[in-house]
Amino acid sequence: MLTTAYSSWFIPLCLLVGAGYAALQYSAKAPWSRPLNYALAALRFAVVSFLCYLLLAPFVKTTTTRTEAPTVVLAVDNSQSVELFTPAPALSQARSGLPRLAAALREKGFEVETRTLTPTPNRPARPDSLRFSATATDLGQLLGGTQEAYEDRNLAAVVLLSDGLVNQGRSPVYADYRFPVYSVAVGDTVPKKDLRISALNYNRVAFSGNKFPIEAEFGFEGYAGSTATVELREAGRVLESRRVALPADRRRVRTTFQLTAPAPGKRRYEVRILPQPGEFTPLNNARTAFIEIVKGKLRVLLAGAAPHPDIKALRAAILANDNFDLTLALPGVTPLKAGADFDVAILHQLPAQGGLGDDILAQVQARKVPALFVIGAQTNLGAFNQLGTGLTIQPRGSQTDEVTPLPNPGFARFATDEESARRFAAYPPTPVPFGDLRLGAGAEAALWQQVGRLPTQKPLLVFGGTAERRQATLLTEGSWQWRLQEAVEHDDRPEAYDRLIIRTLQLLTQNANKKRLDVYPTQDAFGTQDDVTLGAETYNAVFERLYNQQINLTLTDEKKNTRRFSFANAEDGSPLHLGPLPAGLYRYEAKATLGGQAQQDAGEILVQEQPLEALESRADHNLLAQLSRRSGGRLYYPSQFDKLTQDLLQANFKPVITAEEDLKDLINLKWLFFLILGFLTVEWAVRKYSGSV
Repeated sequence: MLTTAYSSWFIPLCLLVGAGYAALQYSAKAPWSRPLNYALAALRFAVVSFLCYLLLAPFVKTTTTRTEAPTVVLAVDNSQSVELFTPAPALSQARSGLPRLAAALREKGFEVETRTLTPTPNRPARPDSLRFSATATDLGQLLGGTQEAYEDRNLAAVVLLSDGLVNQGRSPVYADYRFPVYSVAVGDTVPKKDLRISALNYNRVAFSGNKFPIEAEFGFEGYAGSTATVELREAGRVLESRRVALPADRRRVRTTFQLTAPAPGKRRYEVRILPQPGEFTPLNNARTAFIEIVKGKLRVLLAGAAPHPDIKALRAAILANDNFDLTLALPGVTPLKAGADFDVAILHQLPAQGGLGDDILAQVQARKVPALFVIGAQTNLGAFNQLGTGLTIQPRGSQTDEVTPLPNPGFARFATDEESARRFAAYPPTPVPFGDLRLGAGAEAALWQQVGRLPTQKPLLVFGGTAERRQATLLTEGSWQWRLQEAVEHDDRPEAYDRLIIRTLQLLTQNANKKRLDVYPTQDAFGTQDDVTLGAETYNAVFERLYNQQINLTLTDEKKNTRRFSFANAEDGSPLHLGPLPAGLYRYEAKATLGGQAQQDAGEILVQEQPLEALESRADHNLLAQLSRRSGGRLYYPSQFDKLTQDLLQANFKPVITAEEDLKDLINLKWLFFLILGFLTVEWAVRKYSGSV
C-alpha cells in the first residue's frame, strides 16, 4: 500500500505544479512537431509532479502474515528410576507410543518437539532414541524450562511421560503453567521388596580427637518383623557391624554409629546394608559420608559500633555452622576483653564516626587478623580508606543507592550456584554509599551492585588486602533484610545468605601462608554428575597477581590411578574443567614455574555418590493426576496412547496468525532516482537532437 505522511489532498496540488511547469516550458512555438511537443510536455509534467509528490514523504506499507502451527512438546522424564522400576511391557508401550504419537500429530499439521531432563542443545532429543540415564528428577525445572523456552511460540500442550518421583527442585503440582499438561504415568505403584538407606545425617566437619555421630535412616518394604545387617566401613575395612530390627508397625528405622575423629584430613565412611534374599535391587543399599577432620574451630570476632539487626543476622549465620566459635563485642554493651583470641573479625560500621569502638579496631589491627568490614551510615569513611582493604570510597554527600547483590562471574574463589543467584535476585534492595568506588591493586569484587533491573559493575562485596592479611568489605548495612526475606520465602532456611557469609570467612582465613601458587576446588564437594572444576591463582615475588601462567596438575584417585592436565589461569577467572568424576576422594598436585622459581600446591577433591533414583521405587501417579487436573489436561497410561492422540486432535488447538507491517520510504528506493534521471536524460537528448538550444 502506497501512502503519504501528509494529507492526500496535496496530490492535486502536485499535479497542478507539474502541469503548470510543463505548460510554461512547452507553450511557446517549438522547432519540432506538435506530437513530439506534447510528449515532451507530458514527460516534464510526470517528472515535476512526481518530485513534488516526494515532498509529501510517501512510503510503501507492506503487511506480511505468518501462520504458526500449534506445537506439542513431549517432555520425557528420562531418569534412571523410570527404566529401573517400570514393568517391561509398560516401558515397551511407552517407547513405541511416543514416536507413534509424534508421527500422528505431525501428519495433522502440528509441530512436535521433545525435551528431557538432560537436554543436549546441539543434538535435540528424539522420541524413538531415548535413554533413561538421568541421575536426578526435577520436573519443576523440566516444565518451567519448557514454558520459558516457548514463551513467544504457539505452545498448545505438553505431554509429560514420568513416574511422578521428584527428588530435586520444587514440586510442579502448585506451579502455574500456561499450557495443559497431559501426563502419561509409568513406573510401578506396587511397592517392591527392598531395603534402602534413605539418608545419612552427619556434620561435614569434625574435630580431631572428638567423638562424632553418623546417623543412618533405613526404609524397607517386605521385610517387616525381620532384621538386617548394617556395616560401617572405611576404605573397604569394616569398622562396625550390627543387627538392626525392622519393626512390623513401621517402614523406617534409624541407627547411629559413634566414631572418634582421627588425624586432620578428609575421610570417607560408607554405611551399607547387606543384601537380603529376594531383594529387588541392591543399588540403594549403601550411602557415603565425607567428613573433614580439622584441628579446631575457627574463632570469629563479631564487633559493631552499636546494636544493629545486621549483627543478629551475621551471628545467626555463623552459629548455624559448627565449625565456628563466636565472640561478640559492642562498645558500652559487651566490651572486648584485652588479649581476646580470635582468627578472623567482622567489623560492623567500624571504624566509626566519633571514635566509637576504636579500642576494638586497635586490637584487630595489632593481631593482624583478616577482617570483613561492613559499611554503614556510622562508618568513618576517611579512616576506612586508610586501612588498605583494597577499596576506597569517595562519597557524594549522604546520598545512597538501593541495590541487590549480583554475582560476578569472573570471581572464581568461590562459585555461586544457580539457586543462590536466584535467591540473590529476590532480595530486597538495601542502601550503599553513592559515590566513587575504586578497587586497589589485587582487589576483586565477588558481588556487583544491581540497581533495580540495571546490572552495574560497581562493587558490593570486595576482597583485597595483602597476602599476609586478607580483608573484605561489604558495602551495605542492610543485609539483615536479605536473610529475613530468604527465611520467609524458603521455610526458615536462608541457605544462600548463610553460605555467602561462611564462604567469605573461609576465604579470608584460608591459605594465609603466602602461597604463590594456589589451586583449589570451587566447591566443598561435587556430585558424580557435576563438572568438577578447579580455580587457580598465581603471584610474583611481591605477591602481585599473575595471569596466563602454565600450570601442570596431577590428579590421583583412591586406587592410585593418575591423570595429568595442563592449563593456564586466564584473566577472566575461568577454572579448569575436569568433567564428571566417579565418587571418591581425589588428591591433586599442581606445579608451575613463576619468575624462574618452581612452585607447587596440593589439595583434595570430594566427589559424592548420589543414588537418588534408586531411593524410592513406588511411583507417584497422584502427583501426575493433580498436575494434569490443575493445568487442564488428563492422566493416561502407556496403553492409552491412541486415546491421548485422539484427545489432542480433538482439542481444537488453532494455529496462530501473526501480521508484521514494514514501512519503507519511497525516496530511499534507489531505482526511482535512476528512473527520474533517465526521464530527464531522454527529454534533454530529444530536445538536443530536435534542434533546441
